[in-house]
Amino acid sequence: MTTIAIIGCGRIANAAHLPSLAKMEEVRIKYACDLIPEKAEKAKEDFPKIEQVITDYQVALNDPEVDAVFVLTPNYAHYTITMDALRAGKHVMCEKPITVNYKLSREMAEEAKKQGRILNIGVCNRYHRSVEMLEQMNREGKFGKIYHVYCSFRSFRSIPGLGGPFTDKSQSGGGVLIDWGIHFLDLILYVLGGANLKNVTCDTYCEMAKNMKEYTYRKMWAEDTADVENGVNNVDDFVTGYIRTDKASISFNGAWAQNLDENAMFVDFLGDLGGAKLDYGKKFVFCHGDTLETEDFDYDIPNMYYCQDLDFIHSVQTGEKNRNHIDSILESAKLLDALYASADAKQEISL
Repeated sequence: MTTIAIIGCGRIANAAHLPSLAKMEEVRIKYACDLIPEKAEKAKEDFPKIEQVITDYQVALNDPEVDAVFVLTPNYAHYTITMDALRAGKHVMCEKPITVNYKLSREMAEEAKKQGRILNIGVCNRYHRSVEMLEQMNREGKFGKIYHVYCSFRSFRSIPGLGGPFTDKSQSGGGVLIDWGIHFLDLILYVLGGANLKNVTCDTYCEMAKNMKEYTYRKMWAEDTADVENGVNNVDDFVTGYIRTDKASISFNGAWAQNLDENAMFVDFLGDLGGAKLDYGKKFVFCHGDTLETEDFDYDIPNMYYCQDLDFIHSVQTGEKNRNHIDSILESAKLLDALYASADAKQEISL
């Protein structure tokens, strides 16, 4: 039995992690912690497996029964809570992004190594069945040489929680690139089997809600965190860029908000023997270069959060690192930092 504490009882905890953990017989959820006690109480009401509600996460860290914690807070708090947890001897599952920049991410990795504890990051797409299959197909040579990957993560006026933590760079570390882009870019690096970054160029824009009070939208996710009267919006709502690696070039466009009423969420893998288009979060099609036939695959897609969290629990029990261990995610954090640095400098950045 692995005893855990949930730190942060917001949207990702209730929509993804708690439903998964509640189903695992080998997991005991001793604590649910949130600065807003009502959130933790609501989580306990919805998931009776939770035993206690607390507002101070140090209570869980000081409990010798707790083996591991799930850090599911806003981005800026990842660093402090994770470092405290590691120093308290706990294993950690921290939601993506690792934290707000690469320097602090490296410090988290170093602390996990120093303490001999598992630190995993919630880049859940590595456990999506479609991504697993694409990674295997690349290892087996089905693509030949993947020479370019293009991805799009664009939506219509979907800025989350405008004026709240999502759009305040001091709390989030960035906008659509760090929020959505990390998922796309990390899964690309995973399918490629890792890649050495060479140079990047990037442009970011904050155009769609410069006047927050006049921003028009049909719906806003995380609207309960919005503060258009007194909040801040200083992050990217659109990003475009180009990445050179030792394996493939990567180009991308991303938008929380655009004046095009469409969702364009996909990744194209272009190889000299075959290519694939991944419908993000769903399935993919593969085109054979020799036969010119397009193949659809029939397969089930298990809940990736359940698979990810179960693998973390197994890592805690065995000490074995898995695909979401921080050592495997640092390159994605390094890439995000370089892209933002390029946008700020308005020039290409070499790594």
